Amino acid sequence: SSGINAEWPLRPGEDGVYVHGLFIEGAIWDRTEKMMGEAAPKILYDTIPVVWLKPAEKKNISKEGIYEAPVYKTSERRGTLSTTGHSTNFVMFMMMKSDKPQEHWVNRGVALLTQLDD
Repeated sequence: SSGINAEWPLRPGEDGVYVHGLFIEGAIWDRTEKMMGEAAPKILYDTIPVVWLKPAEKKNISKEGIYEAPVYKTSERRGTLSTTGHSTNFVMFMMMKSDKPQEHWVNRGVALLTQLDD
């Protein structure tokens, strides 16, 4: 599971890891509502605040109100297929809080990126 905070953590968490420097393509991170939101016209990317990736058992993770956002190394979203069947550009899925269904964001092609092309 993950938790997103606006501030850099002051001390390490007991479990998990903090990730800094991700971008979201096709949507924004609404810092007031602390969930995904619609991107403004002509805005392609937004930054994601510090994310806390916390280990959890799959059976204990609720997917209600969540968009499972794919995370890619680059915006090309393609690479060679690895033995797992995923692209070598694919990193993981990250659970992002949302008040819209999964299909809404899939239709907009929303994904997280570890770097921008610029």
